[in-house]
Amino acid sequence: MKSSGRSEASPPRSRGYLRQYELVERVLAYQPDADEEALNKAYVFTTLRHGQQLRHSGDPYYAHPVAVAGLLTELKMDQATIIAGLLHDTVEDTDATVEDIRRLFGDAVADLVDGVTKLPKLSGDGPRQKQAENFQKFILATTRDIRVLIVKLADRLHNMRTIEFMPRQESRLRIARETIDIYAPLARRVGLSIYATELEDHAFRIINPEAYEAIVLRLDELLSDDRATVARIHSDIENVMRQRGVAGELYGRMKRPYSIWRKLETKSISFKDLGDVFAYRLIVSSVDECYRALAAAHQQWAVLSERFKDYISVPKPNGYRSLHTTFLGPGNRRVELQIRTAEMNAIAERGVAAHWTYKNSRYGFDAEAARAVGIDAEAELTAFADMLTHGAEPEEFLEHAKLQMYRDSVFVFTPKGKLVKLPAGSTPLDFAYAVHSEIGDSTVGARINNVERPLRTALENGDVVEILRGPAPAAHANWEGLAVTGRARSAIRRLTRSAERGEFIAIGSRLIDHALRRIGLEPSEVSRPEMAERAGFDRFEALSEAVGRGRLSTADLLSVAFPGRDDPARQQGSVEADPAPLLVAGDGLTPGVTLHLAECCSPLPGDRIVGLLAPERGIEVHVIDCARLGEHEEASETWIDLRWKPREAAGGDVLAVGRIHVTTANRRGALAVLFKAVSDAQGNIINIKTLKRSVDFFDFEFDIEVEDSRRLTQIVAAIRALSVVDRAERIRG
Repeated sequence: MKSSGRSEASPPRSRGYLRQYELVERVLAYQPDADEEALNKAYVFTTLRHGQQLRHSGDPYYAHPVAVAGLLTELKMDQATIIAGLLHDTVEDTDATVEDIRRLFGDAVADLVDGVTKLPKLSGDGPRQKQAENFQKFILATTRDIRVLIVKLADRLHNMRTIEFMPRQESRLRIARETIDIYAPLARRVGLSIYATELEDHAFRIINPEAYEAIVLRLDELLSDDRATVARIHSDIENVMRQRGVAGELYGRMKRPYSIWRKLETKSISFKDLGDVFAYRLIVSSVDECYRALAAAHQQWAVLSERFKDYISVPKPNGYRSLHTTFLGPGNRRVELQIRTAEMNAIAERGVAAHWTYKNSRYGFDAEAARAVGIDAEAELTAFADMLTHGAEPEEFLEHAKLQMYRDSVFVFTPKGKLVKLPAGSTPLDFAYAVHSEIGDSTVGARINNVERPLRTALENGDVVEILRGPAPAAHANWEGLAVTGRARSAIRRLTRSAERGEFIAIGSRLIDHALRRIGLEPSEVSRPEMAERAGFDRFEALSEAVGRGRLSTADLLSVAFPGRDDPARQQGSVEADPAPLLVAGDGLTPGVTLHLAECCSPLPGDRIVGLLAPERGIEVHVIDCARLGEHEEASETWIDLRWKPREAAGGDVLAVGRIHVTTANRRGALAVLFKAVSDAQGNIINIKTLKRSVDFFDFEFDIEVEDSRRLTQIVAAIRALSVVDRAERIRG
């Protein structure tokens, strides 16, 4: 068996770039019938168009598109994609146009370049809105041709490899966050893990340099301390496989820094509890050999059954196939072993890009072969584009697309046996909208496996779901929090907006009539279109809606539309005031009822929440999985659907308080290190309580001001990465 050494977290970067003949030779090596003249012409075109432009590193700018094209040759992409990689910045950064590209290089290349080209910046566009609009355009182009995504990922990977040359820290942070939120997850969705892991590590290093350095240091220490154990495990696996007649190549590797950070972030463990920092991969010749190798490992070592995964019989949505098992090896150390064929390994690393090959004498994407192994990347991305059919705004589209990218799948059935694929955690509302938007709009309940269940119920694999419908579409704004898919949430929001608008117009109209009478005018004698025009609105309905929503006070309306008339309300100082910022909103709340954040689960913005009517206390706000809710499961009339208000509506400076439990080593300076980690993660400790002190450990509770649950999760993960910390977890009760 062959072995490999440890792979570095950040591979060395070469400042050289491919010469023209080197790039052409690379393409011809796997696509001999490629048009050499077109490749040469594209190389010359990009160097001439970018001319004397320089990158922040001092390299000529054309070194970047040439590097992108080089990355695409490593994936063995077709000629059109390589040319698009060479030209991808010419429309955005030079005087070249898409029409120029189309005339010189054809429709396919022009469409790819247009797909990765950002929209021109319009005056008044905010950076977030611009990002969202560009992402929307990019996803629509990708659903038409998956190669747009692959070019964009290669572009982003090279930019992240050279991000340290960007002069402004805020620009580096913005690009790194965009990379870890959008592009790395997209790479995973289409199985391009070699890009995803490197993108994640580069972004992590920029976003959280302290945590990155701490993890790299711990990995180096671990490798140094356990070198002999690692070598023994490697040798033991090789010997067992050889004795049982299994032939293959064994590779040892250390987990990547961002992968470890994610475990610290999502699991209540500290670094010392990570038992699978080292992992091994066995490449064998066939599927039968995979299961023979698995049997050999399970017969030799004590297996942790909860860690066994068979992704060969049930592949991941992106086509990933492999056997994963974890056993107790020498020194009682947990050892992770992945077993797969060479073809599975190629798909695991390159995903959809592994299926560019010759078919029917033409080099291109073999969609049939890709689907045969479970890869249907365009279907994955079409789920994002579906949101546009329900009127999602660009920023809403971007936010829900992020959520969609991070979710695995659950497979459920209609009563007639039709299979419906949804993101894990989906509810019957998501199912209803996945079947048809009209079904979703008229949903009033659901039966799961012939039992009527709440619409907040999370669906599980194999469930049979029947949707109960009302006679007509009904808007339920609070239902948005019960759905997880962007399609369902966008549709609910659209339906709610439509219903709300009519209500706000009616409310505003009544308020305007009352205000007119207040200054001695009879509403029927006033020209409504003229009044709207004086107030700066095209139509009276728009004016009424603005007044009904509280965007325009009636006093201000009267002063603009009827200047000089005395308004008793203004004279008495009773002009409407803006409402105080609130964190929580819900439809149908009784005026004057007080909202309380329940102490048992300390809900934070970002948690899924529900209200519980408490005698003498108003409404208690609980997280959806709070243990106390189980005590009131039968009293559904006391449950009230709630949602968090958008941060802008709640007020940008509104903070909530999260509570965490930390166990630290009892040594000098431990608390100082911990406090610094919280501060670096943008948290503010407002209270501290010592629970227990022993010779070796301290137990504390901290109350920390944060803007949402995501920030608290990041703070807990940062604490877990510290060498002085044994345990850290959020308190929910």
